[in-house]
Amino acid sequence: MGEKQKLKEKEKIKKQKHKHPNDESPKPTSDFTFKPISDVKGLRFGGQFIVKSFTIRRARPLELLRILSLSPPSTTTKNYSFTSTTAYLPTNFTILAHHAWHTLTLGLGTKKSKVVLFVFESEKMKSEIDRVWPVEIPLGEVNKKMIRGLTGTEMARFKFRKGCITFYVYAVRRIGDLGFTCAEDLKLILQSVVALKDFFDHTAMLAMPNQRSINYPPEIQQMGIAH
Repeated sequence: MGEKQKLKEKEKIKKQKHKHPNDESPKPTSDFTFKPISDVKGLRFGGQFIVKSFTIRRARPLELLRILSLSPPSTTTKNYSFTSTTAYLPTNFTILAHHAWHTLTLGLGTKKSKVVLFVFESEKMKSEIDRVWPVEIPLGEVNKKMIRGLTGTEMARFKFRKGCITFYVYAVRRIGDLGFTCAEDLKLILQSVVALKDFFDHTAMLAMPNQRSINYPPEIQQMGIAH
């Protein structure tokens, strides 16, 4: 009986060590692993090189909240401002190009779009970087210009597949800094992405109800801040 118990314990430890990579549970903030930008994994394209020419654009504040399925600011709800976060969403061109590419290749071309979020350690750092980063950029240039290009920083990377949308979340801090000042923002973003249901079609980002819509009623849109 003692041997059987030992075997069961070993099997249990093995399962814990080899957890499926798609087990999307955000780690505790203290477990975030920051790496030098040269070691951080960038966006992945597989063999779909044409996708590198597709563009993403900087999201407006309300669009970020909507894609995360969070409520807009109001007097009765918590104000999720995410002033330390810069997000990039697929442009209309990219959404249509994905659809065309998938059709032309008889279903072989990918339909997966990418959403990229950068959570900086401070609002000041975000403002400085926003001034030099483009409002719109081809996906193929993100790794070189936005990840490898952030000299003097280190990052922690998180990747989540949600149906036809793949979310890349990067936490960014200066080299040598300890901890992460905006850990609560990062934690909430990771939890929100994990909680999202799968996007069945990336074109749904244009206009569909519930989480798949990035539009609010006109009276709410007036509260948004244009970039």
